[in-house]
Amino acid sequence: MQHLDITVKGKVQGVFYRAATKAVADQLGVRGTIKNLPDGNVFIEAEADKPTLELFLDWCHEGPQDANVIAVEPNEGDFKNHRNFEILKRGLFNQ
Repeated sequence: MQHLDITVKGKVQGVFYRAATKAVADQLGVRGTIKNLPDGNVFIEAEADKPTLELFLDWCHEGPQDANVIAVEPNEGDFKNHRNFEILKRGLFNQ
């Protein structure tokens, strides 16, 4: 299992990016979190095996129909053993 911290840049807020990404993560078996950032980007913590994370990253580059992804920046992080994939709402994080 591997952990990635992923920043997705572009038009990714207000286009159902988080909800669509959760649906894809649930289908693939990816665990982690997704949240909007104050700068208009989206931040994802994703955990799965390497082939699954590669498929997930492919999705992150596309996003839902109305999204316009400019960049996807994955970085390896410490494994946190997430139990599922959840959308974090504003106010539930300090980042």
